[in-house]
Amino acid sequence: MAYLLQQLANAVPLAALYAALAFGYAVAFGVTKRADITYGAIFAFAGQILLLFTELAYVRFWLVLPAALVVGACASIVYSLAAGLWIGRSIMLPLVSKSPNTVIVAALGIMIVLMETARLAANTRAIWLPPFLNDTVVFWNDGLFKVTLTHIQLINTAFMCAIVAIGTLILRRTAWGRVWRAVTDDPLAAELCGTSANRVFLVAYAAAALVATICGILATFYYGSMDFGAGLMFGLKVLLIAAVGGYSDPLRSAGGAAGLAVVETMWGAYGPFVWRDLVVFSLLVLLLVMSRRERVVL
Repeated sequence: MAYLLQQLANAVPLAALYAALAFGYAVAFGVTKRADITYGAIFAFAGQILLLFTELAYVRFWLVLPAALVVGACASIVYSLAAGLWIGRSIMLPLVSKSPNTVIVAALGIMIVLMETARLAANTRAIWLPPFLNDTVVFWNDGLFKVTLTHIQLINTAFMCAIVAIGTLILRRTAWGRVWRAVTDDPLAAELCGTSANRVFLVAYAAAALVATICGILATFYYGSMDFGAGLMFGLKVLLIAAVGGYSDPLRSAGGAAGLAVVETMWGAYGPFVWRDLVVFSLLVLLLVMSRRERVVL
């Protein structure tokens, strides 16, 4: 029983990460209507920039670790948001009206550029952050086994849940949320009503890039590093994860992603670990196919 409770506790931070990523991706997908693995590349790029500038501030400028982390986080936000805005304005906006294949090819090229830029800047070194905020909080104790989470896990979970909550509030209670919904439903009709669909597109893409950046920073804080190939893995995973809850509602996408995180954690705890990714991706593809069939029937 205690082991099961610990695995459920372990699923909470991962569920929060997947939910926040899926929420941001759904916001961008609402205006692009195209499969875009660039989102995962921005997530990984944010973590790599964080590592580069934190090391620079800590090793060369001799800053204390908290100050170095702040420098790295600020640099990551600036670089990743700048990359997201440039990608949205100069690449995705002109291509979304073209064939879907052009967006896929462009996204793959962007991912390679971001990955190689970070790799060359780091001289192909794996940079690791020192552990911090690793003290545990005990939620349950039967005398033999303790159910715990670390402070960094709880902080990350709180931030990511706040992203989903604030984003949902903006989409449902503000004028911009109504405009975003109008553009996602029918951009031409929104244009005829006086709304700039291109401006909404850029704001939505920038908001999604900001969510990916914050998640990349928080994930790197927790895991301590960010692999150069993480962009492709997270790009594909987020693309399929968001489909679990459906792309039409970012909150539903977040809920479906959180549920998948629980399934993934349980498989890692009770099933063969080597088969985890195969099982998860197969489940995602199956759910995507089933959702497409339901739409065709309707």
